[in-house]
Amino acid sequence: MIISHDLGTTGDKASLHDTQGRPLATCTVGYPTDFRAGGVAEQDPEHWWRAVCEATRRLLAEAGADPGGIAGVVLSGQMMGAVFLDDAFRPVRPAMIWADHRSTAQSDRLVDALGMASAYAELGHRINPTYSLTKVMWVRENEPDVWARTRHVCLAKDLVTQRLTGRLVTDPSDASSTNAYDQRAGTWSTRLLAAAEVPLDLLPEIVPATSVAGRVTEQAAGEVGLPAGTPVVTGGGDGPMAAVGAGIVAASDGPYAYLGSSSWISVAAEAPLHDPRMRSMTFDHVVPGHYVPTTTMQAGGACLEWVVDLLAPGPGPDRYGPLLAAAGQARAADEGLFFLPHLLGERSPYWNPAAAGVFAGLERHHDRGHLVRAVLEGVAFNLRTCIGAFTDGGIAVDGVDVIGGGAGSDVWLQVLADVWGVPVRRRSIVEDANSLGAAVTALVGLGLAEDFGVARQLAGTTAEFVPDTRRSARYAEQHRIFLDAYARLEPWFDTRTKGAS
Repeated sequence: MIISHDLGTTGDKASLHDTQGRPLATCTVGYPTDFRAGGVAEQDPEHWWRAVCEATRRLLAEAGADPGGIAGVVLSGQMMGAVFLDDAFRPVRPAMIWADHRSTAQSDRLVDALGMASAYAELGHRINPTYSLTKVMWVRENEPDVWARTRHVCLAKDLVTQRLTGRLVTDPSDASSTNAYDQRAGTWSTRLLAAAEVPLDLLPEIVPATSVAGRVTEQAAGEVGLPAGTPVVTGGGDGPMAAVGAGIVAASDGPYAYLGSSSWISVAAEAPLHDPRMRSMTFDHVVPGHYVPTTTMQAGGACLEWVVDLLAPGPGPDRYGPLLAAAGQARAADEGLFFLPHLLGERSPYWNPAAAGVFAGLERHHDRGHLVRAVLEGVAFNLRTCIGAFTDGGIAVDGVDVIGGGAGSDVWLQVLADVWGVPVRRRSIVEDANSLGAAVTALVGLGLAEDFGVARQLAGTTAEFVPDTRRSARYAEQHRIFLDAYARLEPWFDTRTKGAS
């Protein structure tokens, strides 16, 4: 059996899989995030470790599984963050996660020094404050005491791997999410690091995602509940892992969309996609020799979570059903109500950390259903803009497979189909794609599967949503109004942030 851990934004999902990759049991242990004004988004890395230990023990107990029968452990983790460790690999401050965008000034300096187009060609990404490198610069410049104690910087999954094995490494997929990785060479970028004045020796060794990073140590065994010597496969970032879980391991597999806290559209490719307008980014895939061109918005499912928390506060997922049902009966854009879904600034397609969420066109008669409908449509409109980066680059988008928590909503998937004008398919693995992708990576790494093609056999399509041609025609015009709203508000976003400072 394999245990995969998916270190997400809201918690760690541990999954037990058999040696064919089939899921047997899951267990999730949550942890908090500190969101504050000014672009702060932080988590305590000790919470990640405690969640991994608790989730492992609970998973084994609830499944009645023998810890001695675990062939390996593998990690998938949130990308683009920065974990700061001392010489004993202990955190010296909270981790700055992907959503933290305080390092705008540092990002601007790197752009001035290197040029955005030149950096994009090397990194496969824009320089942006959501990435790891400028977060490191921010800590150096704003927290000198912390910086003086920092000896290592890594990503979320790498911290857990180090705790399990005593070895600090990362993989190409996570490295490609840092803004410090030369994608053409497959190594850390000496040019970016020199411009940022960040020492190379702060960063971990880069090894293949399928490599065995090490084995569970005696000390870790006592905490996590696994036998010492259990192999730990390096694993990768959650985006490429989700692609594997969705069966997207080659260019012929087409595009997929993820509706989680952040949301994205992605494909597998044999070369990076360099969009002339730089709307897209390209990660290294966990599949050797492949890449994952992606357009990612900061807050996708997080927008729905936010509006549900406001309109139906309290615990429990059952709050979503009535509001989504009301949204299914409401019309928002048809009545001139639009939502700009930029609650955490924005990556694709605008790459503007100053962007903010906006309801535009509110009228007295609009109720809860209208507001939720506007949120669903706003995310769909933004992702439609992102799809343009693929179609402009010659990548066909004739249909999209959808995974992530938001894929459980029939209402939202129909909105996506109508806004995008293509069929949208729900995968049988909706919320567990990251875990499944990690398990497949472990199977390949441990020699239990020949290649990543096994992923296609582990998940299928459970429902298809076909666009309504009349609604799609209306949405096409409304998408232009949506884009116009952002264009008109973009100067105000900058004025707003300057006024706040």
